[in-house]
Amino acid sequence: MASPSKATTALAALREDLSGPVLTPEDGGYDEARAVFNAMIDRRPAVIAQCESEADVVTAVRFGREVDLPIAVRGGGHSVAGMSLGDGALVVDLRRMNEVTVHPGARSVRVGGGATMSHLDRACQPHGLATTGGRASTTGVGGFVLGGGSGWLDRKFGLAVDNLLGVDLVTADGETVTATAEDRPELFWALHGGGGNFGIATSMTLRLHELPAMSIAFVLYLPEYGPEVLRTFRAVVEAGPREASGAALYLTGPPEDFVPAHLVGRLMAGALLTYAGPEDEMRRLAEPLLALPHESEIVTAIPYADLQCMIDDPPGMRNYWSAEYLTGVPDAFVDVFCARAGTMPVPTGTQHLVFPQGGAIADGPADYPVPYRDAAWAVHPFAIWEDPADDELCRQWVKDVRADAAPWSTGAVYLNFIAHEGSERIVAGLGPENMRRLGAVKREYDPDNVFRFNHNIPPA
Repeated sequence: MASPSKATTALAALREDLSGPVLTPEDGGYDEARAVFNAMIDRRPAVIAQCESEADVVTAVRFGREVDLPIAVRGGGHSVAGMSLGDGALVVDLRRMNEVTVHPGARSVRVGGGATMSHLDRACQPHGLATTGGRASTTGVGGFVLGGGSGWLDRKFGLAVDNLLGVDLVTADGETVTATAEDRPELFWALHGGGGNFGIATSMTLRLHELPAMSIAFVLYLPEYGPEVLRTFRAVVEAGPREASGAALYLTGPPEDFVPAHLVGRLMAGALLTYAGPEDEMRRLAEPLLALPHESEIVTAIPYADLQCMIDDPPGMRNYWSAEYLTGVPDAFVDVFCARAGTMPVPTGTQHLVFPQGGAIADGPADYPVPYRDAAWAVHPFAIWEDPADDELCRQWVKDVRADAAPWSTGAVYLNFIAHEGSERIVAGLGPENMRRLGAVKREYDPDNVFRFNHNIPPA
């Protein structure tokens, strides 16, 4: 650490030079600025630099290096592990850098490093364009894309990284670089799943696709119908076109108008069929799901940006998630998955999800460090609760789901879906054969492992 006098002088210079606010624990707004999506995360950074430009990010990184502070990077703050914060660290907060510029003629969009899915989707929607985004509007685009990027459109348009055209980075030395397929191609390759290990993404350019229509069928059932629901959903998606995606799930009946009052707060089974196309086509596809005895249904066309907000979780909740990627969901898996729903913590916001892969996901470049690309399905236990007394119960339930799925697991995992689960899981999320290559890129751009508040790749 720098001497107190040097640190004080450097902090004063940072406050003078940065366009945005600089917050320390003594400043008003500090506690609000350090709050993140997962209420289990309670960390106290030494300094929060709320950057408004790439130049601000350069200034902040050079300050952190000068006074020897560990550096965390905050985009959306949606990481379940709280990777955008560190005790005693400098937080480079990008949230003010949320500009989105759509280029309809080029079918591309330039996205600021602090933009969320809502910023991206709302900007693209008037043009009838979209790209694969996360399943919640509050997710930060930067961390989502650089971590791989799975969403409702991935079977149609590929993973988010399959649509990445370029990234502007500030490196650990406080230098600016641009990575594309032609310029710094090895760095560009590493950014296709390697996350924030190599620098701070101040902006990125993504490929867009025409999406003139989006529609859904969201159907709720009594829990005893769960096995039949999942088998039917499996058949619908596996026989359907790439436009079809969604999830079969268990959830607590939410306090919404479409849920009968006597089922609010109770365990329910559900099917969410998403369709990147018009309502009439989706209705024909959804007929087997609607033919099952059910308690509630929403079958409608919906703007994609509105769909992205549909399962947003309320702020201030405690979160613990994980995932396993699967070779398939045979009847034996269906039975195990549905039996585990009986132990799901209820009433909470917890969701017990299984969703399809395949389609354009499987067609993407095989050499990117996203080894879950060839999985047929994924199971995603998503625990959300409010009372700290339930911490162990909810965490254990997630672990039990993973253990149940082990016989069908490919061994790979999408790192954006998991907390800190050890170095072996990081290797599983990037691919053993990719780790040496990623480590070499890390050594070139961050030899001191400055950017380590992440699923960390050590310098080779």
